[in-house]
Amino acid sequence: MDYRFSSAFANLAPSAIREILKNAGDPSVIAFAAGNPNAASFPLHDIRLLVSDILETKGPAALQYGTTEGYTPLREAVAKRQKERFDVGRDFDDVLITSGGQQALELACRVFCDPGDAVICEDPSFIGALNAFRGVGARVVGVPLEHDGMNIEALEAKLKSEPRARLIYVITNFQNPAGVCTSLAKRREIYRLAKQYGVMILEDNPYGELRFSGEEIPTIKSMDEEGIVVYASSFSKILSSGMRVGFAVAPKPVIAKMTVCKQTEDVHTNLLFQMLCHRFMTERDFDAHVKSIRDLYRRKCGIMLDAMEFCFPADVTYTRPEGGLFVWCTLPDKIDLLAFVKAAMERKVAVVPGTAFATDTQTYTAHSFRVTYATPTDEQLAQGVAILGDLAREMMK
Repeated sequence: MDYRFSSAFANLAPSAIREILKNAGDPSVIAFAAGNPNAASFPLHDIRLLVSDILETKGPAALQYGTTEGYTPLREAVAKRQKERFDVGRDFDDVLITSGGQQALELACRVFCDPGDAVICEDPSFIGALNAFRGVGARVVGVPLEHDGMNIEALEAKLKSEPRARLIYVITNFQNPAGVCTSLAKRREIYRLAKQYGVMILEDNPYGELRFSGEEIPTIKSMDEEGIVVYASSFSKILSSGMRVGFAVAPKPVIAKMTVCKQTEDVHTNLLFQMLCHRFMTERDFDAHVKSIRDLYRRKCGIMLDAMEFCFPADVTYTRPEGGLFVWCTLPDKIDLLAFVKAAMERKVAVVPGTAFATDTQTYTAHSFRVTYATPTDEQLAQGVAILGDLAREMMK
């Protein structure tokens, strides 16, 4: 059978990260490639007790269909925390519970973009979002990412040259893959340009709760007086990634359209897990739980950075994140990136090449790769970095 796939998906490749992880299932492999949270961050005891109580007291409701907008008590709890924690939400905003934060990104693109419209993104950017946008039929247009966020001059140039630009997608805190934060000055400029050119902003903040050093920076959504920002986040990094509970905060007309779109996809997000998120937020010390995760990642990031300082050649540079899960490493030009990644895998260390995050893989020329400190053991962090450092030295010769 000669299958004829839709134009949106015919040339859409599987996630390079997921493909790498298929080969990294060997327990002897040091998995620097995954973007998973550390299993120690899952509050298993509390989850067990809360799920048991929900099933005992509200079992039929927890296992029944729910409203597409989401479990009302959870929506209210999310709105309250986002307002208190990030100053997100105005009187004109509403909350939609989604099946993971990525669904919020995909729904926003669906309701604003026709096939051929452009989504302007940081380059590099989160591969899940890029593929979601491409799957909708949108064109992904990259803007170079700098140490403090996307290049503002390049962003304005793209807005001028792309009359079909509909969204500016930005991961403002501890960006995936680079681990950098968009500065306050650039956040204000992104908002100003979006307002000037009549383009919506899609602000993705899945790592915002995970700041373990440095100063908090106001979200772009906190600046939103005109209703031009869709804000997305999730419980994946602070409660459980496998539950797939995320949310969007956006103007009510936008949430209404995203809700209709969600109805055609999955009807509603898993109701039992929505109830669990609500109960955990309101009946447990949520701030103390989040602090314990920050403390965990602060320590593990420190181990990785100390190892890099000791083991990496001076020509190999790397970011120093103040939160999140990732470090972005850049090799000297003389080292072939894909050969390095392949050789690292042969030595049982899995990393993700920067090409996986490029908005245009055909023109990507950087020599960067992403690693995570979240899931490997302390011993693996030191051992894996030493292996990568030795490999870099060998290939530089």
